Amino acid sequence: MPVIKSAIKKVRKDKVRTARNKKRETTLKSLIKKARVLQTSESLQAAYSALDKAAKVHLIHPNKSARLKSRLAKLMSYPSFTSESKAARLKSRLSKGVKGDRQLTPIP
Repeated sequence: MPVIKSAIKKVRKDKVRTARNKKRETTLKSLIKKARVLQTSESLQAAYSALDKAAKVHLIHPNKSARLKSRLAKLMSYPSFTSESKAARLKSRLSKGVKGDRQLTPIP
């Protein structure tokens, strides 16, 4: 345990920042997954925006953001290889905004 006052404060700040970053990472991953499944321009735009914001706040490296955006764009140009019933189920779940018992929210 830290003894110095500034070290104690740093531990508190680190807890808050870790929680904030964890939420952002979860949201980012869910938006990327949603864009891969739905393959619509709206979901792609939301994923691009989330990737740009994550790179801006140093959650991920800017090159990783560019790489993921490139892969999403390439994926949109190819036809979907998933089965129709599986895609329909995933679209209905994602359109409701629910993944398991968590609510999907955009990155603040």
